[in-house]
Amino acid sequence: MDQDFVTIAGFVVLFVLMMLRVPVGVAMGIVGVGGFGILAATKPALNLLAQSPIRVATDYDLAVIPMFILMGSFATAAGMSRELFRAGEAWLGHRRGGLAMATVMACAGFAAINGSSVATAATMTKVALPEMRRFGYHPGFSTGVIAAGGTLGIMIPPSVVFALYGILTEQDIGKLFISGILPGLLAIVLYIITIQIVGWWKPDLVPRGPKTSWREKITSLRDIWATVLLFAGIVGGLYGGVFTATEAAGCGACGALIIGILRGRLRWTEIRESLIDAVRTGGSIFTIVVGAFLFGYFLVITQTPQKVSDFLTALPVGPYGVLTLILIMYLILGALMDELAIILVTVPIIYPVMMQLGFDPIWFGVIIVMVTTLGMVMPPVGINVFVINSIARDISLWEIYKGVMPFILVDLIRLALLVIFPAIALWLPGNMN
Repeated sequence: MDQDFVTIAGFVVLFVLMMLRVPVGVAMGIVGVGGFGILAATKPALNLLAQSPIRVATDYDLAVIPMFILMGSFATAAGMSRELFRAGEAWLGHRRGGLAMATVMACAGFAAINGSSVATAATMTKVALPEMRRFGYHPGFSTGVIAAGGTLGIMIPPSVVFALYGILTEQDIGKLFISGILPGLLAIVLYIITIQIVGWWKPDLVPRGPKTSWREKITSLRDIWATVLLFAGIVGGLYGGVFTATEAAGCGACGALIIGILRGRLRWTEIRESLIDAVRTGGSIFTIVVGAFLFGYFLVITQTPQKVSDFLTALPVGPYGVLTLILIMYLILGALMDELAIILVTVPIIYPVMMQLGFDPIWFGVIIVMVTTLGMVMPPVGINVFVINSIARDISLWEIYKGVMPFILVDLIRLALLVIFPAIALWLPGNMN
């Protein structure tokens, strides 16, 4: 059978299955095994199906994913997200839009110990939205702030998406984690500026919160020591070359557990629930990774990466013209697909093109993560928007999308800055030990 026909048919079947709500990992596995069997033989394809789950389950590098997920589960159960928001509220709440700024800061802090945008958005909806409602914030703008702040979950380390990109491209996961710090801080600054502009333009959307005494401000800082300690330990250890990303994940999970127990926040019930939640989330991600490996064999046998690379590099638009086309493609995919699916389906194809054009692999990883975070808040899918809507049922999807639009615009500005000034992403990892 014609190889190109099988390739096109495979991608069509993959997208049809995902549109029919077939789990992403299962869809990639079906296409990968089926396509490989058609082009090679049935027995080798079935051998791949038998070996890939074992390969994934025993891969030492992949241990970074469940360990960071477990750390996030322990941190959530220990109430660290609420402490972060209270600290932000104490210091910023009296300003116009202060509670929205506090929400962004709390999202950033929680992202530093969680690594999941969906978990960050869901947690902060429960923590911050009731407070913003209490002080008269517009519901759509409030949820828009949370949706945008939630995207920091996969930019600020630790990040599951960075880890998967590193595994797929054989790049240093520790350097990828560190490369997300300055772009994440840039996002925080731009989000806060956006809130201030909205407050100046439409002050009724973002009223002032209550004033707090200096004593309350200082007390709020005492409550966030656990989050600061975890983040500083992980990032400091990675930056100083004390341990690898996988070792950092294990230390982070153990540290979150010990801190939670010592503070009396984690009892046996909470520990058990955290373990169950981590296993459930990790299992779903590993299913996607298994499917991605199977789909990868299909891509190899069809020579898709080489063909796409030859096609794109031959276009008379130059390296940055090709990059622009790829970013537009990612923005479209981000509005239709899950971020993990985008990474796992496209990176094996696009990464060789970027390397052939001379782009830095660490910088490109940051760009990819940046674009996929945009997809999490863009219509028509915007998974963060749907997660928030599932918790705050009285706020329509349309209101949330309207509220998040100003942040999408500043994210596009941030993306442009990262393209123009690669040092924003590369300076810190370039100085690692």
